Amino acid sequence: MRRTTLAALCLAAVATAGLTGCGDDKNDSSTSPGSAARNTAKEGKPTPAPEKEPFAGLTGGEIADQAFEATTGASSLRMTGDVPDGPSGGTIRIDMALNKRGECAGTVGMDGMGEADLVRTGDTVYMKYDAEFLRSQSEGEPKESVDAAVALLAGKWTRMSAEGSDAEDLAGFCDLGEVFAGARSGDADATRGKTTTVDGTPAITLNSKDGDDRYTLYVAAEGKPYLLRFDSTSAAEPGSLSFTDYDKPVPVRKPAGDVLDLDALG
Repeated sequence: MRRTTLAALCLAAVATAGLTGCGDDKNDSSTSPGSAARNTAKEGKPTPAPEKEPFAGLTGGEIADQAFEATTGASSLRMTGDVPDGPSGGTIRIDMALNKRGECAGTVGMDGMGEADLVRTGDTVYMKYDAEFLRSQSEGEPKESVDAAVALLAGKWTRMSAEGSDAEDLAGFCDLGEVFAGARSGDADATRGKTTTVDGTPAITLNSKDGDDRYTLYVAAEGKPYLLRFDSTSAAEPGSLSFTDYDKPVPVRKPAGDVLDLDALG
């Protein structure tokens, strides 16, 4: 499981790359537990531009600064999209709502490797794995052990302490403040692009580059200048993330019914 949780944490670096200029490291709208990240391809798709020019008189860098301040100042948001996972060569799919109180709810998956539902509330992390996920994370283990794990865990909710070593990475990823902790400032080198809309919200595009890598940021042109979408056309790390549901409550609910205690199982 640790390989997948670390991969999920890498999404934060991808999400903030366009805001922080840290690319040279190269390293209904509510989300409920079990909502499929595979539906995210429909979200955040740009549509034809509005007529009014937003952010008149501001440079791309100044707009990026405003987007940085608004986005990192939000109390909660929902993050959806597809980004590459370098170690496996696959694509991580994510649909996660999270806030600065360390609560989260959503789904993380990988092409051909299944998916897992995740909820954190209070000091407990809840997860539900499908059989494909469990088998992919048990590669190299004896078949009998893998079959037993699948029979015990697949499709069932489990829980573990957020303070335990097995949940440490997951618990950090659920904390919006920690996810954006490395963000320092906007991208001073960003240049203004065309105006457009993202899910009906007027937006301006900002273009940024780091060597051969290219990034496009979509910033809300009405209301607070939140980051709405981030696209990377990097040959090494292509991907896209959308950001919605700013400052909305995260729909965390403890799973109903029997929940397996993984800490007790060891």
